[in-house]
Amino acid sequence: MNTASLAFVGLGVMGFPMARHLAAAGHDVTVYNRTREKADAWVGAHGGSAAATPREAAAGADIVFSCVGNDDDVRSVVYGDDGIFAGIRPGSVYVDHTTASADLARELHAEGRERGVACIDAPVSGGQAGAENGVLTVMCGGDSEPFERARTAMTCYGRAVTLLGAPGNGQLTKMVNQIAIAGLLQGLSEALNMGLKAGLDMPLVLEVISKGAAGSWQMDNRGQTMIDD
Repeated sequence: MNTASLAFVGLGVMGFPMARHLAAAGHDVTVYNRTREKADAWVGAHGGSAAATPREAAAGADIVFSCVGNDDDVRSVVYGDDGIFAGIRPGSVYVDHTTASADLARELHAEGRERGVACIDAPVSGGQAGAENGVLTVMCGGDSEPFERARTAMTCYGRAVTLLGAPGNGQLTKMVNQIAIAGLLQGLSEALNMGLKAGLDMPLVLEVISKGAAGSWQMDNRGQTMIDD
């Protein structure tokens, strides 16, 4: 895959820069956002076109991406007369980057198969900074052939794009990721609290310990904010 006709549904803090990376790579990108002004602003900055509905965005696209809030938000842009499934062509690929449930991922895969559409669940990790810098980790579930068709596009904003098996496995892997993060944040919170109570120069402490075995992405990206708060 060199360049392709792509659609991106959902231009929040993650979707806006992710779609930008696709356009910067030379792809023809049509965007949809619930707030039309944001879609128009994206087009003004990055080219492409803005659609009035998810259905319109999906029509004619080789691959449709979405990145919205939760299961209900995904259903609202996928189903119905104006949804992605109403417009996407048989033979196309639908990639959902929303952090949603594995059950929804399996549901979409089954519904898509009935329509001749391959669905990939592909939640991401790396936060807004990762999206802005194009270095997200993308955890995918689905079939290998459509994954390979979509992988090149996903590498526009993903540093690591990996197929982890059956539909739903991307979402399950994201759950593993979130549980690990929760444990790291708990430990970091207790450590910072101890240092503050001891009267230490915590910015300096962070600078020092981040260079040792305690260093982590969470410390580098969240430590100072946690001290400030």
